[in-house]
Amino acid sequence: MTMTHHSKIRGFRLVVEPASADSYGLRLEEMNGTAVTPPKLISQVRPNEVPDVADILQQALRESHQARTALSSGRRKPIPLGEAAGVRLALALIAIEPVAKASRRSAILSGIAAMSTEEAYYWFARTTGPIAPRARRALRILLADDGRTGLTS
Repeated sequence: MTMTHHSKIRGFRLVVEPASADSYGLRLEEMNGTAVTPPKLISQVRPNEVPDVADILQQALRESHQARTALSSGRRKPIPLGEAAGVRLALALIAIEPVAKASRRSAILSGIAAMSTEEAYYWFARTTGPIAPRARRALRILLADDGRTGLTS
């Protein structure tokens, strides 16, 4: 099997979607490293949800060598993220999407922030692959079991 090399690396980007003068939503997109294939939407964050994910957003910016101030309602250009930072952010946004309870969302975000890079890649592959719904549920149970499953924390 031969490996091909792309001129660009694979990665992610954040696209700011202004909602008002001081609030914005976000779109996280995955790029495969070629200009031929358009970016794939991974997750959207509504303006009211941005404060809930501020810590993991800042972690992704820091790991991608972006300024803390890169995110603002006036931002027009997409913010490129490194692959590892994008994988962790994508995983976080995917995992918390259906969770309404703030304590569970917080536990999930903390757990993902504490994962090794290898764990984050593993769970990203599982939660976006053929068994995505089951893997997403398993990840949520692993990181934020609140006793409803009968498992002990």
